Amino acid sequence: MTAAAAMANNELEAIRRLRDTVSSALEGKEEAVELALVALLGRGHLLIEDVPGVGKTTLARALANAVGGELRRIQFTSDMLPSDILGVSVFDQRTSDFVVRQGPIFANVVLADEINRASPRTQSALLEAMNEGQVSLEGQTLPLPDPFFVIATQNPSDFAGTFPLPESQLDRFLIRIRIGYPPPAVEARLLVDGPRRIESTQGKPVLQLDTLVALQRQTARVSLDPALAHYVQALVQSTRSSPMLSLGVSPRGALALAAASRARAALRGRAYCIADDVQDCALAVLAHRVRLAASGDGYSTSRDEAETIVRDLIGRIPVPL
Repeated sequence: MTAAAAMANNELEAIRRLRDTVSSALEGKEEAVELALVALLGRGHLLIEDVPGVGKTTLARALANAVGGELRRIQFTSDMLPSDILGVSVFDQRTSDFVVRQGPIFANVVLADEINRASPRTQSALLEAMNEGQVSLEGQTLPLPDPFFVIATQNPSDFAGTFPLPESQLDRFLIRIRIGYPPPAVEARLLVDGPRRIESTQGKPVLQLDTLVALQRQTARVSLDPALAHYVQALVQSTRSSPMLSLGVSPRGALALAAASRARAALRGRAYCIADDVQDCALAVLAHRVRLAASGDGYSTSRDEAETIVRDLIGRIPVPL
């Protein structure tokens, strides 16, 4: 393998440290950890959806602490306002002028906990930040720190007191995952050393911010063969033409799948993508970007049903050799 086809040893070592640190906080959930790292290296954002108490916040905190930088946690509630996230203009009596007081969105890693407990108006405050890396506040355009990574958690939409995220908001998340219950043996160990496991999510960072930015830039340079690009487009197109779906994946979703495939290749130590990279990421990238066709008097929003349809579409598209 040529030097151009493999990532440098120091980059591979940085990725290994990052993976090991996050995995130690969520033992037995290797796939969830890998997809979370795909979102981070792909310069995207991560949505973790599952029932309460399975480790959503644990994974988010482990990711945030591992990469260093400034971490801000926002607990979303039904009475939260956009200004609670973005900031507000306040009057400074000393200068007799209004000054902008920045909100918690101005951080390298933002943990948006239980995001679907906030109203749609408040949820939409994140749209510009997640897509453009900036915030418009009081007539000013303020850049956000680089890197900027949103880790959002949400409970399933059938839980009381939740507001389903609109399609425009879901489309800003590169990856959506769920964690599920831990294996019995892991859960038993958690009962024994629970306090020590909690401490493992609060350790020192294993990466510096400039190292993370370098890894993200290297990931963006991972090669995607034209044949794989056509494969990605075919997968996306299949969601647009399926009679089972009323809303298919947008061009942003196609770019997201390409970015995720590159990140998955980087995690495997390769500077080029293979079909497995696309297939391993496709469901987590595409399923939350579709809407099921009308059923009865409205739209079906079952996550399981949407994933089943997208999984079937993925299985129907020929894989390039």
